[in-house]
Amino acid sequence: MAEDAILGFLQNNDEIQNSETFAQDFGVGHDEIVNVIRSLHGFRLVDAQDIRRERWVLTEEGKTYAAVGSPEFQLFSAVPPEGIAREELQKKLDPAVYKIGCQQAIKNKWVEMAKTNVSRKVQHADDKVKDLLLRIQNGETVNQEDIDDLKRRKLIIQQVWKGFSVKKGPNYAPKRKRAATDLTRENLQRGDWKELEFKEYNFSAKGQPVEGGHLHPLLKVRRQIQMIFLYMGFEEMPTNNFVESSFWNFDALFQPQQHPARDSHDTFFLKVPSTTKMLPEDYVERVKEIHESGGYQSRGYGYDWKREEANKNLLRTHTTAVSSRMLYALAQKPFAPKKYYSIDRVFRNEAVDRTHLAEFHQIEGLICDRGLTLGDLIGVLQDFFSRLGMSKLRFKPAYNPYTEPSMEIFSYHEGFKKWVEIGNSGMFRPEMLLPMGLPEDVRVIAWGLSLERPTMILNGIDNIRDLFGPKVDLGLIKRNPICRLGL
Repeated sequence: MAEDAILGFLQNNDEIQNSETFAQDFGVGHDEIVNVIRSLHGFRLVDAQDIRRERWVLTEEGKTYAAVGSPEFQLFSAVPPEGIAREELQKKLDPAVYKIGCQQAIKNKWVEMAKTNVSRKVQHADDKVKDLLLRIQNGETVNQEDIDDLKRRKLIIQQVWKGFSVKKGPNYAPKRKRAATDLTRENLQRGDWKELEFKEYNFSAKGQPVEGGHLHPLLKVRRQIQMIFLYMGFEEMPTNNFVESSFWNFDALFQPQQHPARDSHDTFFLKVPSTTKMLPEDYVERVKEIHESGGYQSRGYGYDWKREEANKNLLRTHTTAVSSRMLYALAQKPFAPKKYYSIDRVFRNEAVDRTHLAEFHQIEGLICDRGLTLGDLIGVLQDFFSRLGMSKLRFKPAYNPYTEPSMEIFSYHEGFKKWVEIGNSGMFRPEMLLPMGLPEDVRVIAWGLSLERPTMILNGIDNIRDLFGPKVDLGLIKRNPICRLGL
């Protein structure tokens, strides 16, 4: 109906000057007329020019004040010539009207607010705000200064009206002829294909872009780190068991059973199966002895070590549990130097924030050889992190139950513009290594870090929840470079 009205009107007239007036004259909704004009313009049956009108209209608050008066005038009117107590005035007015009215009436110098009383400073006041609102409501012109003041008080908002003026286009016809998109069997049988007007094909048009797969930044950095370890001659450790016993996760690492990290609020313990049944008994006895009484020039911890604590199953809190297994297996054979690494998931019962998750990836590297020193560890760390593009490193003494000496590793974060901790390192204690059966002159240097922290540094991300999770911007994954050169 709207299309026929537009094309029919243009057959006898040169122009539709205003689409809104046209819609009113023909009893059609303006939105419907606008949609039809856009369609006809797209097929060049008509040429449409935009019409834009801006006007100020009253908000709901503005409409209220136009009806009953502004808050400042209501407050002024509620103050008798002899004055009134503040409490009495508050009772006479709505709380919102009283609050706004006080501010504006004092600003206008209409009233004086004493500690307990309110009195008039003028005997008569004009409600300019109400007058301005009524003028705007009636479509009258108001100067810009008053407009700015009403807009600042959120009593008016700008309303934009959009319409069209319409003329005949190059393809104008009194009635639109629908172009056929296909030549059908029925067209051929009837012979009406001769009269059909077919839609033109744009052979230069590009199709929809094909979405290929995109690697997550974490996977790319994981692969980079894996290649760095392989270039440095490391061998990957098997990390396919997320469930570990407390013995390998804590006790074998010379971590006491009363250590805070072993509490349920820091560790996820399993209900089924709750305990393990497979531990090397001779090694368990040596670990028990070193915890209770010491040995190898160590005093131990001097407490009653409990086998039931060591048997508890948990989701591993670090991949060092795998390292303890690998070192124990290495000690059962004639000694040979080894370089091991692992990259896999670990679990901590932590509150989630911008730098912590309850489930994350840990990277671990260790070197086992005779006569290693702390200088060897620092040199290996400088080499390792420089290959990741993090050459600004600092080291700080720290404490770990299973390493002595220990160092925290810091790198300068260009996003944070400060030094951030990226890992921990140290030399495994004799109390951990010697009960395994390793020779006394063998030393193990090791370090660990999360996969997420270096990924955030390399990508300039300062919130770990922007890296993965429900709030991740998928554009980050698509924009991420396929590789990093020079590492």
